[in-house]
Amino acid sequence: MHQKHITSLKKKHEHLCEGGGPERMAKQHDANKLSARERIALLVKPGTFHEMGLYMEHRSTEFGMDKKDLPGDAVVTGCGKVKDRHIYIASQDFTVAGGSMGEVSAKKICEIMDLAMKTRSPFVFINDGGGARIQEGVDSLNGYGDIFYRNVLLSGVVPQISIVAGPCAGGAAYSPALTDLIIQVKSIGQMYITGPKIIKEVTGEEITAEALGGVESHATYSGVVHLIADDEAHAIKLTKRLLSFLPNNNTEKPPFAPKLHKKKIKADPKLNSILPDNPRRAYNMLDIVKRIVDQGDFLELQHDFAGNLLIGFARLNGNAVGIVANQPLVRAGVLDIDSSDKAARFIRFCNAFNIPLVNFVDVPGFMPGVQQEYGGIIRHGAKVLFAYASATVPKLTVVIRKAYGGAYLAMCAKSMGADRVCAWPTAEIAVMGAEGAVNILYRKELAEAADPKAEKAKLAAHYRDTFANPYVSASRGLVHDVIEPATTRNYLCSALEQLLAKQELRPVKKHGLIPL
Repeated sequence: MHQKHITSLKKKHEHLCEGGGPERMAKQHDANKLSARERIALLVKPGTFHEMGLYMEHRSTEFGMDKKDLPGDAVVTGCGKVKDRHIYIASQDFTVAGGSMGEVSAKKICEIMDLAMKTRSPFVFINDGGGARIQEGVDSLNGYGDIFYRNVLLSGVVPQISIVAGPCAGGAAYSPALTDLIIQVKSIGQMYITGPKIIKEVTGEEITAEALGGVESHATYSGVVHLIADDEAHAIKLTKRLLSFLPNNNTEKPPFAPKLHKKKIKADPKLNSILPDNPRRAYNMLDIVKRIVDQGDFLELQHDFAGNLLIGFARLNGNAVGIVANQPLVRAGVLDIDSSDKAARFIRFCNAFNIPLVNFVDVPGFMPGVQQEYGGIIRHGAKVLFAYASATVPKLTVVIRKAYGGAYLAMCAKSMGADRVCAWPTAEIAVMGAEGAVNILYRKELAEAADPKAEKAKLAAHYRDTFANPYVSASRGLVHDVIEPATTRNYLCSALEQLLAKQELRPVKKHGLIPL
């Protein structure tokens, strides 16, 4: 082979790897953004990234594209390793045509997604692009459709993680929305279907791109984003941490951490006094969760959205679990429309990837109110019931304090398929709270009492002691055990190990009809 061929290859390869060139790369860095390849280099082990499609080019027949040089067609795709596990990656290159999606870039992404499906490996999509390439018309639009279709094919088969590290506008926002987990980078990551300019033209509303599609809008209000990253290095770190809890695909178990496995688990006496004496007083459920999971390590998702419910990943004696817990600090831990959606989606994700569910219950009920009813609390609450009842992974439930009415069922009671249900002695399991029950059951007596307030307190205490204590449920077999709080970690670790081999067959059907 002539040396000129080798020289030509190296020159072309170097040119393509430069993306939009030094000037545009400098602008990317000035905007506090990494390049597409720099992001990949942070994510995978050095020397393991195998790029595919580097030499693919757009067709030059489209409007105004005949003289365009678009290295890699604005996306870098390939496969690399994260802790000896293969993952497939697509990273949009904003230095080339603003990271816009064209026919060829869509083909590159689709090929990577197809390989992720064939090899049953996770897929990570780093978004930083200006949406569909207008010059390519319907070809670019069709490309997005091909990607969306594959997002759905991969759903429930391999984990899909999206990093939003730049603009993600219009149809581009739907690919992250179709993936399992979204990480958005502060200040530089933005998602919206319609931009500020068009909104102003159509509705007259004025808003900045950051206020419209930045982290606050999606982490706090819409609930679209699962994790917020301070910068891109943090986003990559969060991606690796997520992957550490997730299996490669739906046929595997989540990664086991042998270093965290202990033969003997000590009791934690502090849990015996962690609850306030006053049952009406709030406390932080995170304090309980972190004392029970391995090393207090809890990766919370959607922290700023529907704060009355906690979800996230942790480990129990080395085994990965999904945590669902009421948060009494926010709205007393009630279930409402947003928290119901938050729980249902997480439960279904965990079930799809064989991640056991551990539930901590302190719920006074579903959120009352006209807006909740008009907003469809019945339909949204039913999603949680559907998600738990259809989940076949091991399900463990700990009743900490209040467990009232349908909301208790929606937090995975035994009747909803929980494999183990234990309760602390402080648990109150009933159709409703003692005060509400007394108002209904003893309406006449209260009306005739000399001191209605004192009489109500007396009757409420009697109702609580007689009907709402955990021993009543235990006597009916609705709670498997009433345990000392200090032994909760031991109980859960032991129960989980017994249930790891669980298999549960369901009727054959195409799919259930969750009340969306």
